[in-house]
Amino acid sequence: MSAAGKSLTVAATGLAAGAFVAVRRRRAGPSRTDAGDRWLSVTINCAPHDVQAEKLPVPLQEYGDRIETRIRPAPGDRGTELGVRLRETAPDVAHSVPARLTGADPRQDLRRALRAAKALLEAGEVLEPDAPPTTHDTLGGKLVGLLSRRAGGEGVL
Repeated sequence: MSAAGKSLTVAATGLAAGAFVAVRRRRAGPSRTDAGDRWLSVTINCAPHDVQAEKLPVPLQEYGDRIETRIRPAPGDRGTELGVRLRETAPDVAHSVPARLTGADPRQDLRRALRAAKALLEAGEVLEPDAPPTTHDTLGGKLVGLLSRRAGGEGVL
């Protein structure tokens, strides 16, 4: 068998395995984590006893009883892991890709609040970029701005 034939065989096998896994997951139905009921966590550079569920920073206090919090030592003795999740599970459509792209996913605001709480606990303030920017807007700058705005809701680019 030629090298090209082996490559096609490997690619086809990988594609078939991926399709099999996708079909199995679809048939299994949504789990609690698929429905968006997963923990959102950050690691904070402070001791676990310095973070108290009753005295969380304002961005998380605004959620009140709508969120659950989990505070525990971070792995490797690297500070504190602060986790939050919404108590009420929204419909799956609220966590779909179109909802995330339009900013309608309820977890996006919770992610922003969690990042702001981390900044407040570590630095005492939430740092924001200069507005207006100190440079001229270019095509590359517009692209970076677009990606940065999207990352604000998801936490990643």
